[in-house]
This record gives sequence, structure tokens and C-alpha cells, in this order.
Amino acid sequence: MDTKLIRSVIVDDEPNSQMIIKKLLEKYIPEVQVIGTADSVESAVKVISEKKPDLVFLDISMPDGDGFEVLEKIKDKDFKVVFITAYDNYAIRAFEVSALHYLLKPVKVEDLQDAVNRYKEELKSSERADLNTQLEILKGVLNRERDLKRLILSTSSGMHVIDIDDIIRCESSNNYTTFYFTNGKRIIVSKSIQMYEKMLEPYHFCRIHNKHIVNLKYIKKFVKGRGGYVELTNGEQIDVSESRKKILMNKLRQYAIGL
Repeated sequence: MDTKLIRSVIVDDEPNSQMIIKKLLEKYIPEVQVIGTADSVESAVKVISEKKPDLVFLDISMPDGDGFEVLEKIKDKDFKVVFITAYDNYAIRAFEVSALHYLLKPVKVEDLQDAVNRYKEELKSSERADLNTQLEILKGVLNRERDLKRLILSTSSGMHVIDIDDIIRCESSNNYTTFYFTNGKRIIVSKSIQMYEKMLEPYHFCRIHNKHIVNLKYIKKFVKGRGGYVELTNGEQIDVSESRKKILMNKLRQYAIGL
């Protein structure tokens, strides 16, 4: 058998969805070999345990439970997961926070190719996030657990599990975002700051400039001006754009009274 083949299992209770994914893989991504399919929690646990795939395309919603139950019932998770979902934007944000791959229904070939490419890139990385940790973060965000404040940042060197509370600020540079932390470290990711603006907003972060997002917790003072600037607890001074000044003032008032 060709060792370059990626052995996969498709778990989806909709036969048409199973068929579409299988045909797209066969036609456009032939290195991904479908070695089994399932349409329920019970059948999914059975086929994954028996076939031991490298990659599982896993629908979240099924008649007898959900994709999380499938993963809870499998002790040895020596495979990667690409979730299949018809969820809304909030759920998509949860996938991004946990750095888990996902496909939106109806599945498009470009998205499927992107998911497989991300899987292959992750295999090359020397540092990989633990699947159980990723699932814990995903479920926490989906359940709107405000106390669960971790984020997984995917970089060229691997995946980093970080505490959101340790982020002082984020800075944009084209399609890259640099995260600055309380311990002085930096992490650069190849994603736009727009995506992180939505992710971090529930955790008292504010976009104060096209290039900057700051953690309100680490704002020491605001200095007035046309837009003004904020001074952070680490001594940095970050410009505030005139158009975002009012937003920042409102956020600071809300943060001060615990909203």
C-alpha cells in the first residue's frame, strides 16, 4: 500500500453528504482514501476503532447523539478530525478559537482541499496541539463558558495553547497578526486581525485602531488627542484612531463596572 495515502473515515447521517465528500475526495484529492463510513454515534465508534484512520470527517449532529460523544467513547485518539457542520457564525468562531478544522455544509471542493492541506501541514509540525485540549476549548466556547479562556494559535512551528488573559495586545501587519504577552513573548500567526477581533471581543478586548487590538485589563491610562493613545501596563503607547475613540470609551466604562 502507498504509505502516502491518508486513510479516512466519513461520519455523517446524511447519505447525500457522505456521497458528496467521498466523490470530491476521489476526484480532487485522491491521496485521501476513504476506508469506512458511518451514520450514527454507535457505528462511528465501531468503524473508527476497527479501521484506525488517520483522518476523520465528523458530522457534529447525528440522530443518536453528536460528534463529541463519538470522540468521548474512543480512548485512543490517534487521528485528526475535520468537523462537518451547518452551524452559525458563533460556532465557526469556536472552531477557530480551538484551531480545529471544519467544513460548512454544503461542502465545497476548495474548503475540502484547504482542510486536507492544513492537516498535512500540521503533520510536518514539531509541535502539535492535543486533541482533547482542542475539544475542551471548542465545547467551552460553544457552551458560552466565559471562564474557559484559552486559545490555540497555529503557527509555522506548531500550535500554542495560550491563556487569553495573558494577551496584552494584537498588532496587524498585512495578513499576519502578532500577539504580545505579559511575559514579553510574541507569537506571529498568518491570519488577519479581523478574525481575532471577533474571537476576543467577549473577553474584554477592543479594536482601537486598524492595526491594534488591546486587552482592556492592561490599559493604564488614556491620553486625549485627536484620536489619542493608550498607555499599557508594560509601558507601550498605542495610538487610538479617531473613529474608534468613542467605542473605546464605552468599552472602558463597561469594563470598569464589570459588564
